[in-house]
Amino acid sequence: MVGEPRIRRVGPGEFEVRIPKAHREILRGLPGQLRSIIHSDHPGLKRFFPPAYPDDPVRAAEYDAMVREELVAGRKKSLEIMERTIDADRLDADLMADWLSALNDLRLFLGTSLDVTEEIYEEPIGEDDPNAQALAVFSYLGWLEEQAIAALAGDLEEPAEPGG
Repeated sequence: MVGEPRIRRVGPGEFEVRIPKAHREILRGLPGQLRSIIHSDHPGLKRFFPPAYPDDPVRAAEYDAMVREELVAGRKKSLEIMERTIDADRLDADLMADWLSALNDLRLFLGTSLDVTEEIYEEPIGEDDPNAQALAVFSYLGWLEEQAIAALAGDLEEPAEPGG
């Protein structure tokens, strides 16, 4: 996607979010929708909790029993924070990290649900494609995710050496 960045770092630990109101309205409902099914066996969640031991179902189940609730709780927290701050114009580093997590989870869920592969980018999506709108949202989430990563990475850059 081309255009003006929607997420950018404006100072140490401070980020500007410049998402148009119409786009915020689209994003507004997504976290709640995902949160409402995160405890289900929806096929779009299969990549959220891959088996730790794919060749050993018993060990995989034991591991899942140990960590799944903690993983779900972390995902729900990030989704709730994005939902609560969807109208914010500025976020601190912790909130931006939660946004990044929520954007990633939303994109992962949507991409898995739509069975997106690399081939999806080889040709433009036709307007008559029944998934056109969902694929547009998927692409937009990816674009925002890239910007959040770049903005957060800017906070990790080492300051220039004096005189250098």
